[in-house]
Amino acid sequence: MLGRPKFVLASGSPRRLSLLNQAGIEPDALRPADVDETPRRGELPRACANRLARAKADAALKSVQLDDELRGAFILSADTVVAVGRRILPKANLVDEAAQCLRLLSGRNHRVYTAICLVTPREAFRQRLVETRVRFKRLSEDDIQAYIGSGEWRGKAGGYAVQGIAGSFVVKMVGSYTNVVGLPLYETTTLLGGEGFPIRFGWLNATAV
Repeated sequence: MLGRPKFVLASGSPRRLSLLNQAGIEPDALRPADVDETPRRGELPRACANRLARAKADAALKSVQLDDELRGAFILSADTVVAVGRRILPKANLVDEAAQCLRLLSGRNHRVYTAICLVTPREAFRQRLVETRVRFKRLSEDDIQAYIGSGEWRGKAGGYAVQGIAGSFVVKMVGSYTNVVGLPLYETTTLLGGEGFPIRFGWLNATAV
């Protein structure tokens, strides 16, 4: 795409890519970062999200520095953490993990934190942390087992995907919906625009989906 700086998304998440596309931004490349996302002992949710977003940005920057076509690109990374109090819930990959998450979230408030990290063409780092409060309805065991059967929970922080069936579990949400999906669009586009990225470049020929 001529006429604007290069843009790299340091994520393999189809949800984050879809959200960026929704905002009219098409990355020139995807550079998913292979980082250990295990929380450190005693690490608080906010600190964990910030640390992992920065680690993903660092890894993507190293990859981009070796690519002549992408060197000097804007790089965006993100990490989403679901927490009940100080407890960080896993990105569920096993049925038992997902069931445990859903039982913990049932009828309770929880918080979703997404840290975004932007690397500018001059290799300066800019970070933001966004928090959304979510309350789930009380889930019956039938709700939990049927949701597990859907498979939508696999690889999702907290064992659910709000943009799917689990959206029907949400009684109340305070804050950014796109944050819960995985990339807070207002904060992301504001951060990019503030650093000189032409976020409206792709709007002219955008067609409604």
